[in-house]
Amino acid sequence: MVSTLAQKVWADHLVYQGKDGAPDLLYIDLMLMHEVTSPQAFEGLRLAGRKPRHTDLLIATEDHNTPTFNIDKPNPDKVSAKQLSTLERNCREFGVRLHPLGDADQGIVHAFAPNLGLTQPGMTIVCGDSHTSTHGAFGALAFGIGTSEVEHVMATQTLSLKPFKTMAVNVDGKLPRGVTAKDIILAIIAKIGIGGGQGHVIEYRGEAIRSLSMDARMTICNMSIEAGARAGMIAPDQTTFDYLKGRPHAPTGEMWEKAVAYWKTLKTDDDATFDKEVTINAADLAPYVTWGTNPGQGSPITADVPDPAGIADAEQRRSVESALDYMGLKPGTPLKSIPVDTVFIGSCTNGRIEDLRAAASVMKGHHKAKSIHRVLVVPASSRARLQAEKEGLDKVFKDFGAEWRNAGCSMCLGMNPDKLVPGERSISTSNRNFEGRQGKGGRTHLSSPLVAAATAIRGTISSPADL
Repeated sequence: MVSTLAQKVWADHLVYQGKDGAPDLLYIDLMLMHEVTSPQAFEGLRLAGRKPRHTDLLIATEDHNTPTFNIDKPNPDKVSAKQLSTLERNCREFGVRLHPLGDADQGIVHAFAPNLGLTQPGMTIVCGDSHTSTHGAFGALAFGIGTSEVEHVMATQTLSLKPFKTMAVNVDGKLPRGVTAKDIILAIIAKIGIGGGQGHVIEYRGEAIRSLSMDARMTICNMSIEAGARAGMIAPDQTTFDYLKGRPHAPTGEMWEKAVAYWKTLKTDDDATFDKEVTINAADLAPYVTWGTNPGQGSPITADVPDPAGIADAEQRRSVESALDYMGLKPGTPLKSIPVDTVFIGSCTNGRIEDLRAAASVMKGHHKAKSIHRVLVVPASSRARLQAEKEGLDKVFKDFGAEWRNAGCSMCLGMNPDKLVPGERSISTSNRNFEGRQGKGGRTHLSSPLVAAATAIRGTISSPADL
């Protein structure tokens, strides 16, 4: 039977096939955990007198509520401190591995697992976090789940689900100079909309995708959820194998050879069909930036803020009007003329070592614009931070006038001390620009690290070509 990549991974994990429209039962290879969505699940096990079925298939880290500076001092936020201490207590009680703040392998949940080689092709991976789709970059079927489902996986190592639909996004041709993975995914979401992938697993295909590094592929899959998809996947290849080889949890010796042989079978059959298919010409892409309040409201950086008056669909027109009102923007304003207060480089979307190198390559020899209040550079993992310091990137950032922080979610979301104040405008390498996402009343423009770094130099939204 011909199958897509997603269908192959699903079939390999099928414990029980539902009858008459009932959901299937899938085996889960790995569950990642953090402090935000795990407390209720642990408490559910405690009340039921249960223990996790396979503690060796669970692993936790601290990321959302962690401060990214003065980590050796008491957490100033009592709620955040309690969430972190609760995770530590629960992990001790139930025997779950934890990489806490200060640990060399701590980091954002979707960054530390690939670093360790825990994320591997053909796996099913879940987490109580929507951006679990990141791990699909390795050819894994990875998706976010709710708190009750977190408890179910801990208790049974299985999950009850109805099969997803499949969607192919083909990015054909070669990328122009200065166009990155972040620009690709922002362009895709702008094209299909924030509901374009609803109910589907998106498989990203084509020459432009195959040419990407693993860090870049993770950026693509990370934002699949912003297109409404349940997951995003990229077929594993030699780039994937090279990334994994030698990592702490990767197979070794004979098991490595067997693993690679299986991983090579994880690709969509030539005559398989998708429920939906979209094609984009890579040569037509440019650096992208968002102007509105969802990731689909974005345009090439050379464009102007859109005019709602020219939109025929009434609902879409109202959405744009509301977004521009919140963002404090006027129709027809060139995106490159919009001044920015704060620059944030980090998150599980763009806080890996290649992202830090890209930002540093633009910032080196420059200093942040006087109009920029602050520039935060926050590694997605402690390993990325240590590697950046080994390469001297931290000095580049500090000389530029940026703040070099410890690993964590930081200003991606308003759940820790790194927040915007009402009316403050940021350009951010994170994944969401919803109202209040980075702090109540904050205004967020999403971009790549290259665009964020160039903006920090000029003070208005810019690309390196503008320098």
